[in-house]
Amino acid sequence: MLDFAESLVRGVGQTVSITACAFLIGAVLGFPLALLRRSRNVLVRWGAALVIDTVRSIPPIVVVFLVFYSVGSGAVRLGTFQAAVIGLGAISAAYLAEIYRAGIESVASGQWEAANALALPSRKMYVHVILPQALLVAIPPAATFAIGLLKDSAVASVIGAQDITFFAFQESQATLQGLTIFLVAAVLYIALSLPVAGLARWSDHALSKRVAT
Repeated sequence: MLDFAESLVRGVGQTVSITACAFLIGAVLGFPLALLRRSRNVLVRWGAALVIDTVRSIPPIVVVFLVFYSVGSGAVRLGTFQAAVIGLGAISAAYLAEIYRAGIESVASGQWEAANALALPSRKMYVHVILPQALLVAIPPAATFAIGLLKDSAVASVIGAQDITFFAFQESQATLQGLTIFLVAAVLYIALSLPVAGLARWSDHALSKRVAT
């Protein structure tokens, strides 16, 4: 089993990199998408909702295939890592946009009214009043999504990304000990997920104290 673990550990770096990069893309793009979902313009609001719902309706493996075989086969050549990051990043943006929106809309109306009464510019209102409270609601589901994204990153192996699942499949084909090998892979995924859950709890606690003061 230790021999299998040593082999599968080679894919940890790629697994973590794909997950982190895709989540970062989603974290950045999800915020403007969330704001578009709250636009006063009906067409903009519905358009953003259509994009989000469409992306969330497609299985991750299909999104990764579409990116790899459409964008990656054209003028712009994408490697397996880039295709996986772009595909999962698009999915992350759609899911995190809804998480952000739920967090923003959870802020009490009195907070918005107080910020408007103080004539705070929009940027300051969001940075100092809305977002600290919205993050308290958004962090737990965002952390849960991050753990799910870590697991979903396994689909990158189908296009050749050398992650944990890629090496697990190779070893199982070579040794015909699939059960043992994929049990080791499961342990590695659990080990990678635990720090994310711990960081989420710490962040939630830290933000709670900040808002309370």
